[in-house]
Amino acid sequence: MSDQARPVAVPPGEGHAIQGPAGGLLTFKVRAEQTNGALTAFENVIAPDDGPPLHTHAAEDESWYVIEGTLRFQLGDDVAEAPTGTFVFVPRGTPHTFENIGSEPARILVIFNPSGMERFFDRFATLPAGPPDPSAFRELGREAGMDVVGPPMRRGNSRT
Repeated sequence: MSDQARPVAVPPGEGHAIQGPAGGLLTFKVRAEQTNGALTAFENVIAPDDGPPLHTHAAEDESWYVIEGTLRFQLGDDVAEAPTGTFVFVPRGTPHTFENIGSEPARILVIFNPSGMERFFDRFATLPAGPPDPSAFRELGREAGMDVVGPPMRRGNSRT
């Protein structure tokens, strides 16, 4: 990391793209090395009925802005629907997950503050193609300070 953050502007459709863990492309817009560790931001495509298992982050707050589509979030004990234009914030330590409840892929902007979760997404992208082994999410997450505490959401249920 550099000694100081530097300005950056990333045009639409640009950024370093990898396969994301929720069924679609993940495109980094800014990473730790560009922000001196202040934040990580990426655009993520979420396949219908897909989303991560219930988890917590030990060191990062996480935020989402729904660019396109409708997600359903579990935020601690609460469940909230998040249509296009919704902003969601989750403080570190809060159990959370989400699911794309639409019939088309959703697009979201994801922000981690401070940075640090890049290593999870970079490592996840190196897994073989196909449905990921749930233990991979748990193991790679643990290495990055994320703890899986429950299953993914499933349409019609807040937890399965």
